[in-house]
Amino acid sequence: MVIERIYVINLDRAQERWIALNRELRRLRDGEGRSLSTITRRFSAIDARYLAGPPPANLLEPTYTLAEQLFVDPHPRLDIDDDARATRITMTPQEIAVALSHIEVWRLIAASNAPFTLVLEDDAYVTRTCAPALNRAWSELRSNRGVEDAVDLLYLSYQETGDEEVRSRTRPALRHPTRGLWQLSGYVLSRKGAEKLLSLLPAHGPIDLWINLQFDRLSVRMTGRPVIEQRPDIKSSNSYSVLPILAKVGAIRREFPQLAPRRPTRGPIVVVGAPGTGLSTVAEALSVLGFRCVSDLTDLPPGELDALLRGSRRRMFDAYVNIGSLGMGEVERIASKASARLIVTTGKTSTTADALTEVPGIPQHHRLVLPVDEPDPWERLARFLGCDYPTHPWPHQQEKGQRRVAIGTRSIEDMTLLEQPLAWDASPWIVDRKAWSGVSFESSPPPRDGSTSEGGGADGGGVAIALSVHSRLDDEWYLRDDTFPSNRALFRPDNVTLQHEGPASLTLRREANKVRELTGAAIASRPSFTYGTFAADLRVPSGSGLVSGLFLHRNGPRQEIDIEFLGRDTTRMLINVFYNPGIAGTKLEYGYRGTPVLIDLGFDASAAFHHYEIEWRPEYIRWHVDGVTVHERLLWGPTPIPDQPMEFNVNLWSSESTEFAGPLNEHALPAVLEVASLEARCLPGRSEDH
Repeated sequence: MVIERIYVINLDRAQERWIALNRELRRLRDGEGRSLSTITRRFSAIDARYLAGPPPANLLEPTYTLAEQLFVDPHPRLDIDDDARATRITMTPQEIAVALSHIEVWRLIAASNAPFTLVLEDDAYVTRTCAPALNRAWSELRSNRGVEDAVDLLYLSYQETGDEEVRSRTRPALRHPTRGLWQLSGYVLSRKGAEKLLSLLPAHGPIDLWINLQFDRLSVRMTGRPVIEQRPDIKSSNSYSVLPILAKVGAIRREFPQLAPRRPTRGPIVVVGAPGTGLSTVAEALSVLGFRCVSDLTDLPPGELDALLRGSRRRMFDAYVNIGSLGMGEVERIASKASARLIVTTGKTSTTADALTEVPGIPQHHRLVLPVDEPDPWERLARFLGCDYPTHPWPHQQEKGQRRVAIGTRSIEDMTLLEQPLAWDASPWIVDRKAWSGVSFESSPPPRDGSTSEGGGADGGGVAIALSVHSRLDDEWYLRDDTFPSNRALFRPDNVTLQHEGPASLTLRREANKVRELTGAAIASRPSFTYGTFAADLRVPSGSGLVSGLFLHRNGPRQEIDIEFLGRDTTRMLINVFYNPGIAGTKLEYGYRGTPVLIDLGFDASAAFHHYEIEWRPEYIRWHVDGVTVHERLLWGPTPIPDQPMEFNVNLWSSESTEFAGPLNEHALPAVLEVASLEARCLPGRSEDH
């Protein structure tokens, strides 16, 4: 096959990939002995970071259906039925950018004189068998028909799915696929094939999925085995739109731990600047990059300033942003003890010239000026810190200002009398230290050992939505009809009963369906909330394997505040917090265990109704039972306080993890969670509709 051009699709911010791949192509030779790099051109990939608005309608429709996904990648538990056809999935920005990049390369190929062009993504690796495989493919095509009409598209890199996968060891030089091929890391496209693909636009859905739907309109072949691979040392930063949908419909059965990489630091990062120059935003950005960052305080917690000034490795944090007690004198002292890096936030770019002219003790390459109007702050910050350029949005934040820290007002012993800490996740956003309860602020209300006021101590005002269990479900709530990977049950609306008299009932029963062997029940709020008081009167079922939940939750980023009752011991209540940083759209979903703690209730929650409450504020979280505070979390005690809008839920389910909930006691089924009241009261201006 005469390949006269090679295009490498490469992001401008990933030049090292282009250099490495071009170096590799330089060592490879064509049939005439020429280096492949002589016919290689770099295509500047479209960057998802800079997409503005929807893609051009004549090129790409950014939605597709679950049915189309299942056509390409069948799932034994899911059918291509009316529900699958009606389930529309919206592409992620990364998927849109990849699709538009390939379409632009097709335009170049269609306008060229080259009969065949090799297209490579920059994470591709050309194996030693690639050239012999192409020669065999060329011979086979030439023996069958005219070369120009032989093939429109030849897959050199692919992953097969479903029934289409050929597993035999002996394979022909070429095969004719019908569907079930993923990846466009390496493929040969003819000029006529490019013209055909362009005539079929607009594409819809991820581009490698959409091409499968065009196989009956194209002459498509694949090499007997993949001869171009994706580099194992390059981790994809793309997010995939179908995964959350597959999790909800039950196609993904088990949840595997996702451990966030702990970013090692040679020395502390100190960020200073004038008010209004984006200090809180830089703090959030550092957190998104994986640094443990404390910010916007008048002082550091006891012992932390001393550890920092002494250059001790026992300091808890990696980065310190807008700390009142860290002036330039302290920064110089820190730099004399450790390899510190200094970031100065400023106003407009034009005012930054003299921001770092005199900083004794810190070499120039350890200093960075970050103007508030910097057009690409991720690029400057990631390059300065030696991090990969993230795919997440720049986390614009309102300035918090320096909050006054309260010193010596808490007793660690009092916090743990009735509590049993369990195993926690290992995460950059969890401080797992003994004798550490977090950062307390002088504005915080009284500590947890006092009783709450009527309504759980919620601030006046705000918006309250309450579920009346004696009437129909109103527009503020909905019944879930989905699931999640570690849930043995599929939530079904029919398992929720609202009675004219008495409490609502949520039932878990053995009822086999296509994706699960049980069905459960869940009620969720339509609005999402940021801070407030969230309460219910519950009587929970007992029985090993059962889980009753009252909680706030979101994904992208994943944040969660939990009350859970494990049916194997209903004299205790599990509280938990999951935290990932970033604003809405930040695809950080780390956390398998969270930071759970068991609370001894002093009664059996399955014997009678009790009032349970989560009080969530910007600087603390408190859990109340029957008007008494039983647990409190402060800032960084052990996580930051969740700060993104979350949906309020109550549910009954069974866990796949016997370690967590115990083996399911079949004699406990059907199990019923009774809900006498359910209320969400947010702070003023803190709710938003989906």
